[in-house]
Amino acid sequence: MNWEVFITCAITGAGDTTGKSDKVPVTPKQIADSAIEAAKAGAAVAHIHVRDPETGKGARDPKLYREVVDRVRDSDTDVVLNLTAGMGGDLVLGGAETPLPLDAPGTDMAGAMERLAHVEDCLPEICTLDCGSMNFAAGGDYVMVNTPDMLRAMAKRVQELGVRPELEVFDTGHLVMVKDLIAEGLIDDPVAIQLCMGIPYGAPDDPSTFMAMVQALPPGAIFSAFSISRMQMPFVAMAALAGGNVRVGLEDNVYLERGVMATNGQLVARAVTILEAMNVKIMGPQDVRAKLKLTKRG
Repeated sequence: MNWEVFITCAITGAGDTTGKSDKVPVTPKQIADSAIEAAKAGAAVAHIHVRDPETGKGARDPKLYREVVDRVRDSDTDVVLNLTAGMGGDLVLGGAETPLPLDAPGTDMAGAMERLAHVEDCLPEICTLDCGSMNFAAGGDYVMVNTPDMLRAMAKRVQELGVRPELEVFDTGHLVMVKDLIAEGLIDDPVAIQLCMGIPYGAPDDPSTFMAMVQALPPGAIFSAFSISRMQMPFVAMAALAGGNVRVGLEDNVYLERGVMATNGQLVARAVTILEAMNVKIMGPQDVRAKLKLTKRG
């Protein structure tokens, strides 16, 4: 059991959730305002993607990240900034019989330094590294691509920048990559890991699989965990019971309850209610900075 838990709010993500809920923030101002709302509700960490303001689709333009980060930093609300570095590894094949050439709509492949351009510009306290490749989302020909050499190059650069990587783990094989990065000296202590459960075709979110993932973590790792859709809130309790921290937010789930669309602030508030009912202390951003040895800039 973890009696002192921090909450991460995943503000918007890059998926097609904008087609499901009009409460998913799209513009830099909306994303920043939603991160501030989540922080005021109890989130210590805001995990941030950006979107094309015209189309609502996921984007990786450093100028969009800069606007979001500046708006949050200029506010009177303190929150740890966690920027994704997952964009730029999107591969969509052309179908079962014609996978090549690699020019299907949705493909966006970029080199390691290009994928980190916004991190170098904004210098957040945390950025994410997706620690493996996988078929992602049910059906289709989309593959999330993160090769070992790509991850080594990204981890090395993040280390040089003094940014704490949050290692995103979607299945047990990704933990092999995590342990290799640690053994090669590319990840500094404390090691921060996010267990991402219930995502097709990654690790399912049943308790046995989840606890197997927890038991396979590197010694001393500080971890958070989440699941998607209706399992988001049960995993608030499950993560704390397993010794971890929690993540909620519109990236992973757009409902507060059946038929009721949520805001990020409402999802965080619900997580706070669950944790406080378990007699858990909710950590603030300053506590998280001390725990994860983060460097605040800006």
